[in-house]
Amino acid sequence: MKSERGNFGSQLGAVLASAGSAVGLGNIWRFPTEVGKGGGAAFILIYLAAIFLLAMPVMVSEFVIGRSSRSNAIGAFQRLAPGKPWVVAGIMGVVGGFHVLSFYSVVAGWTLHYTVQAFLGQLQGVHSVVHGQFTTDYEASFKGFVSDSWLPIAYLTVFMLMTHFVVSRGIERGIEYFSKLMMPMLLVIIVVLVGFSMTLPGTADGLRFLLKPDLSKVTPSVVLSAMGQAFFSLSVGLGCLITYASYFSQDTRLVPSARNVCIIDTFVAVLSGFIIFPTVFSVGIAPDAGPGLVFITLPNVFSMLAGEMSLAGYVFALLFYVLLLLAALTSSISMHEICTAFVGEHFRLSRRAAASVVTVICLVLGSFCSLSFGPWKGVTVFGYGFFDLFDMMVTKFLMPIGGFLITVFVGWRMERKLVEQQLTGGGALSARTLRLLLVLIRWVAPVGIVVIFLNELFL
Repeated sequence: MKSERGNFGSQLGAVLASAGSAVGLGNIWRFPTEVGKGGGAAFILIYLAAIFLLAMPVMVSEFVIGRSSRSNAIGAFQRLAPGKPWVVAGIMGVVGGFHVLSFYSVVAGWTLHYTVQAFLGQLQGVHSVVHGQFTTDYEASFKGFVSDSWLPIAYLTVFMLMTHFVVSRGIERGIEYFSKLMMPMLLVIIVVLVGFSMTLPGTADGLRFLLKPDLSKVTPSVVLSAMGQAFFSLSVGLGCLITYASYFSQDTRLVPSARNVCIIDTFVAVLSGFIIFPTVFSVGIAPDAGPGLVFITLPNVFSMLAGEMSLAGYVFALLFYVLLLLAALTSSISMHEICTAFVGEHFRLSRRAAASVVTVICLVLGSFCSLSFGPWKGVTVFGYGFFDLFDMMVTKFLMPIGGFLITVFVGWRMERKLVEQQLTGGGALSARTLRLLLVLIRWVAPVGIVVIFLNELFL
């Protein structure tokens, strides 16, 4: 029987929605660069260990809290530990959800803009005059776009309305339905792009850069970077998976679901490297980190490819930005749902009304973040512009502290019998596996998160 709050209609829908929450822009622009800087295959091995020893236990803990409570991120702690300060973890999650959705949607709006540009075939048409010479200048174009007063906000608004449309339709008809559409599309596109990149002349150099272990680069800071990337890649610690798990049926097996989400997330991250490195090496350009890679370096690459192979270069560019847009949308939906679930249940609003409240608030906050690249560039709080302030608050404080509190709550505060009942699912786990998982939740993950937190704080 389905709850009035709504349930995911199938385990596949639950896994794909949770995987969509994890798979985001960071998988595609940050992971490959971190791999290259951190010793190639050596970094990947450290990352994989961190995924299953640190991030997956936090994800499982969120699943346990969500399905046990059948409530939003704040309501979950109020139900499981009434009158206790553990609710702070839920409050940080909801606050973090508003902040992430606000600044993340700014970058997603940039992605939507570049998707439109790719569709119109205009990525190779960005020009400027330098020293009297007519030349292509992607950096100037990008900076000119993001510093504009209204155009980035227009794209931010369109993207936010896309997210709003999905969330306002509910769990099964909205989030699950579109996750079942978008995640397979995302995976198919990434496989097609990998196949195309393997035909480029830079394939050998790109794969060597990605996969050849360089142990000389493996330092304590690289290990910590891999741990941090694993933790942040899965979007754990903010409570979005608590919210999603509150819609899981009793038939959904929590540990296999978490494992499958980790596999999908890692699959996307690693294959992104197989796309990016052969592509940039094929035209002799070194990969950059962050927005510079996807909004400056790669448009330059696509322009060159379009000149050499017109139709193929056009299709490659378009598919790449559609991939980015899908990754951005699946993540933003989960962030919106954290906030919508809380607003709807706490203030007793309909889903559509709650989603509308969240959308309006995040549009306002997102506009502040967008303007911090342009007219409000000089406006700072504690020395940070709005975009950087929101980013810093979430990545350096709310996510690691939230992840720590969540694992400690499940490992030490919740009734052991209830935790085991949620994890085993009627005997789905062996006693040995259960003991190992509890050790990871109670000891390994919290200690690892503290190390990541201290590294991020004093980096």
